[in-house]
Amino acid sequence: MTDISQKVVEIIAEQAVLEPSDVSLDNTLNDLGIDSLGLVESIFAIEEAFDIQVPFNANEPGESDFDISDVKSIIAGVEKLVAEQHS
Repeated sequence: MTDISQKVVEIIAEQAVLEPSDVSLDNTLNDLGIDSLGLVESIFAIEEAFDIQVPFNANEPGESDFDISDVKSIIAGVEKLVAEQHS
């Protein structure tokens, strides 16, 4: 697991009140019991941890370019944003 994926899993686990080892890359946030407020808090924590701006609209999550369908998609989105920031 990369440093980015490990940190994202830690952030998501914290919101779900779980151990990181209990979070699977295939889990949806719903699977983990994370509601819309938890999602927004997770996005804020990810932005702060990686010093990035996540293109996510909490009012219209389906319209966002940031895929929140499962943990691995969130990690892929964060990795892309971090890479873009450093290029």
